Amino acid sequence: MARKRVLILVNTFKPSASAQVQALRSWFDERVEVVAVSPASGEMPAEAQSADLCVVFGGDGTLLAAARMLAGTSLPLLGVNMGKLGFLAEFSVEHLQKHFDDILAGKATPTERMMLEVSVRNCEKHSFSSPAANEVAICAGAPFRMIDLNVTQGDQEVAHYLGDGLVVSTPTGSTGYNLSASGPILEPTLDAVVITPIAPHTLSLRPIVVRSDLPIRIVAESVNEGTAAIIDGQVRSGLCAGDIVEISRSKTPARIISHPGRSFFHTLSAKLQWGHSPHH
Repeated sequence: MARKRVLILVNTFKPSASAQVQALRSWFDERVEVVAVSPASGEMPAEAQSADLCVVFGGDGTLLAAARMLAGTSLPLLGVNMGKLGFLAEFSVEHLQKHFDDILAGKATPTERMMLEVSVRNCEKHSFSSPAANEVAICAGAPFRMIDLNVTQGDQEVAHYLGDGLVVSTPTGSTGYNLSASGPILEPTLDAVVITPIAPHTLSLRPIVVRSDLPIRIVAESVNEGTAAIIDGQVRSGLCAGDIVEISRSKTPARIISHPGRSFFHTLSAKLQWGHSPHH
């Protein structure tokens, strides 16, 4: 039987991640064919097209960057946490070694996670497009006056959002910026999108969960000099008044291998203290 071909992506800004990959290299070589070891940023390595699995050493942010880099490839991602939280990058090095053979044997199948395609148009200065794994956030920016965003989905007007901006989140991203902005938690394999206002100017404007098969269109009616559309907290584009942000569901989801010994709700409880009783 041919050995699995594995691409390793590493957060080169974390010395511990690079050192760990080097320490595990002979262990990997005993089990798989490593097609490349590449930074988890920049252009997609050519070897990704022939790989069967991508192992990502870093943290949750590194895994998000890898998902955007490999958008459209359907390459399964396995995140090894070298950061702090490890919500998406669920595997420790110990658990990687414990479960890796079962993963290679297909006993831990990846879950499909919706991704978004985001583009900014109407302004040559800010022409921009990017995939998004977690969310696109439109933030007011300096001088921090209230901004006005008009949102439609398909041919239906959703609302005018007056405040500090809004977050349009995938189910995977619902536990990120969306949750911090008081949006709901979505089970990560759902086929839905959350629109959550940031510090809205009215009490009646609340987060809403909408279908994902119709594009969302956001017109920047009134913005600040520092207003920006920010993808996964990592990539940004400035916005001018009149710019249009278009968001649609990507045709190809990200495929992330979850820890076989944990459910989503276990991870919520262990990492975010969800469902814990008050301390007395």
